[in-house]
Amino acid sequence: MVRRSLIAVAFAALLVSSASGARRQVLQSTTQELMPGVSYTREVDFTPRGPVVLDVVTAPKPDGSLYTLAPVLARGQTLSGIEQGLAATATTVGVNGDFFATAAHQPSGIVIRGGALDEAPAAARSSLGIAPDGTLSVARVAYKGTWQGSGQRRSLDLNLAPAKGHATLYTPSWGAATPAESGVVEVVLPSFPAAKPNQPLTGTVAQVVTAGPTPIPPGGAVLVARGLQGQALQTDAPVGQQVEVRLNLTPVWSGMASALGGGPLLVAKGKPVFDAKESFAAKVVNVRGARSAIGQLKDGRILLVTVEGGRPAYSAGMTAYELAVALVRLGAVTAVGLGSGNPAGMAFDGTLLTQPSGGTEQVLGDALVLSYAGVYAAPPTADVLSPNGDGVADTESFAYKTVRPAHVTAAVTGPAGATVVLADDQEQPGVHTLAWDGAAAAEGAWTFTVTAADDLGRTTSAQRAFTLDDTLGALSIAPPATATFQLTRAATVVVTAERRNGVAVATLLDSQLQPGPQTVTWDGAGADGKKLPAGGYQIHVVATSAIGRSELTAPVTLP
Repeated sequence: MVRRSLIAVAFAALLVSSASGARRQVLQSTTQELMPGVSYTREVDFTPRGPVVLDVVTAPKPDGSLYTLAPVLARGQTLSGIEQGLAATATTVGVNGDFFATAAHQPSGIVIRGGALDEAPAAARSSLGIAPDGTLSVARVAYKGTWQGSGQRRSLDLNLAPAKGHATLYTPSWGAATPAESGVVEVVLPSFPAAKPNQPLTGTVAQVVTAGPTPIPPGGAVLVARGLQGQALQTDAPVGQQVEVRLNLTPVWSGMASALGGGPLLVAKGKPVFDAKESFAAKVVNVRGARSAIGQLKDGRILLVTVEGGRPAYSAGMTAYELAVALVRLGAVTAVGLGSGNPAGMAFDGTLLTQPSGGTEQVLGDALVLSYAGVYAAPPTADVLSPNGDGVADTESFAYKTVRPAHVTAAVTGPAGATVVLADDQEQPGVHTLAWDGAAAAEGAWTFTVTAADDLGRTTSAQRAFTLDDTLGALSIAPPATATFQLTRAATVVVTAERRNGVAVATLLDSQLQPGPQTVTWDGAGADGKKLPAGGYQIHVVATSAIGRSELTAPVTLP
């Protein structure tokens, strides 16, 4: 017994060591701010199984006010399409949601939005609950729905495709109308409360029909029954009869603001879960591929994570357990998987951050979206403002978005506290743009700051950094390949010849230069000294000075 226990411990340790990436090497890691308080890291790791691309969003604990985390029903949309539809009311970052039925794109697990139940849980796998204070819970949740008219209480599905002998409640979250069916009994409840779980819900029958589709009233519902259930509904729910519905969940999740199906459980109490014993086929959890997950850090912050996959030369993907170990490495104390495979992806403000494993972005059943309701500032049009009249980055443009009426102040602040106010007025929701030419301003680090006090009494700010640097300017090309440019101060200059896609083919200069006009000629040879094929290339000049780093690029054509 002792020997067998030691073997089991050793095997478990080997699994953790292997999955934790003991031989993992970070090839590249870049982090940027997406919106206030929300960062995005793209990490490329080299592992024994090939490169793996991991996309990680870290966000504040959702408070239900400025930051809200909730599922969104896709209704035939992609993740980027969902976010584009939300753009007027929030700035968003999100990942794909639950697994779904491919044909109907119907989520296969629980959906709670605004405390109302849209879809019932899958009891044999994990569900994610989001409390009003932003705390995540992961549990296996069971559902039992019933309806009752004048007779006995009977079982009830919620927003599911028709099933023989079943009764189904269709709420507006299903769509505009019930499914097309004949030989059924459908009772229309024109006024019906939001489908809150674990409480009685009542409505009065206004109409009885025997075929679908039947329009689902806004603020109402339609109860459809088939077979013996249909006979009972015909008898127990005539026009004028009150019908009571109960949508019970165990554990009682009536206090959850939102919920989403998923699985498997990946992290519990800060430890990776090797086998959550959920109803997933081995090919879903044990095959490396694209996956998404959500986790929570000890301090309450949220992790949205997507591992890209499906293309071994680009990203080999991960198994569910490998993703669990990665989440622990990122600090998650709780985490659960979401949909995997081709639908797995991450997007910000309507633009994909990930590359779809299937080549094109997939339509989803639902998505999990973090929404920010404060002021958002886009990155400035140029990292380096260079107002030297050469036609490149002579003016800096700033764009920001408000989603509610607000008093907005916007300014740029630079060396020694120099401040230029660009806006100070009341503005309506929308995207607003400002421009600044930097005339007579000091060179160095500058910050654009926009602050909005909205009509709900919330004050938020967003900042973007840039540099004002006149060191490098006036790059031009004389045929066939002679580059001239100006330096206003001493700088280390690197000049490379590149293909039009930015891949360097030769280094032409790497030297410390003094101020003044500069000339570099390219003979058309590559790094190996051999003449390159005729065609389009570019000259790339990078100058690093006491102010910072600035660069210019100009096209060149080899004859």
